[in-house]
Amino acid sequence: MSTTVSPAPSSPGRPVPGLSRLAQGLLPVLYQHRLVATGQLHRLFTPNAPRPVYLRQQLKELRTAGLVDATTRRTSRLGRAELLWYITARGADAVAHDPTIPRRAYRISPQAAASQLQEHTLAVVDTGIAFVEWARRLGHECSPLDWEPEVAHRIRDGDSRGVDDAFMVPDAVLRYTHTTASGRRRMLSFFIEVDRATMQTTRLAAKLTAYARYQQYVPHGGGRGRRSIREAWRDHYPAFPRLLIVLTGASDRSLGNRVQDLRALAAADSRVGQLAAGVTTLQLLQETGPFAPVVTPLSGDPTPTDVFLAPSGGAPTS
Repeated sequence: MSTTVSPAPSSPGRPVPGLSRLAQGLLPVLYQHRLVATGQLHRLFTPNAPRPVYLRQQLKELRTAGLVDATTRRTSRLGRAELLWYITARGADAVAHDPTIPRRAYRISPQAAASQLQEHTLAVVDTGIAFVEWARRLGHECSPLDWEPEVAHRIRDGDSRGVDDAFMVPDAVLRYTHTTASGRRRMLSFFIEVDRATMQTTRLAAKLTAYARYQQYVPHGGGRGRRSIREAWRDHYPAFPRLLIVLTGASDRSLGNRVQDLRALAAADSRVGQLAAGVTTLQLLQETGPFAPVVTPLSGDPTPTDVFLAPSGGAPTS
């Protein structure tokens, strides 16, 4: 039986001998996203296959070669044990030789893979997959490597005993290329925050303040404490990314209350009002798509819009 495999977006530039094309594509995705369920890999790589038989064979071969390993999901919603896959030190070393793959200092351990952080990590992956699947449907571009988890952005000069006040670390930075019917291409970038309704709303609001600080942060220059002449984000992004908060893990009523609480807290900080920021649910993002009116702006008019977060009646900005 033939199996349709989606193109690997960035297969390693230096392939590991003896691995199939699918296996070569799996390695950098597991390296970048840390922990991914079999079902999630199926949606990313073999979406046209009714069952992930070939995918499981390739994962088994990678595991036998010592390049990946797996743990069991702590809370399975499938009625049976679900395997979560992660790259081993040997696999990470193989991927790290590819100059096209961003280097990641963090290496997941078997203990971390089996920890209570599983669900949050998988929810971030589900968010990225929602963009990938809608890009396929709409003829846009977003690949399994177009979001990167936990990218640190400095928001304060000098050393710090901790990272909370010196860095802003989104759950993911996601890039997406939107193409109109006329062929016009627009490259979008998003800061993604995934909230499973386990964090106090006030703590989530503090994260909003960190994004606002990063938008305005101008670092010190190299000489005698002089400041740079432009904001730090301009060295990394052509435009300041939109902030998208994705809610999941609770009832619709609870998530709706959370949206209202976030809007109230955002209104209390004038700096947050200058962000292009909105909140949606993972379910809406998956079922209706990012270019439907599924996003409630954190500031101003609460009328739902799409991920462009354009003002009512206005044209989307870059």
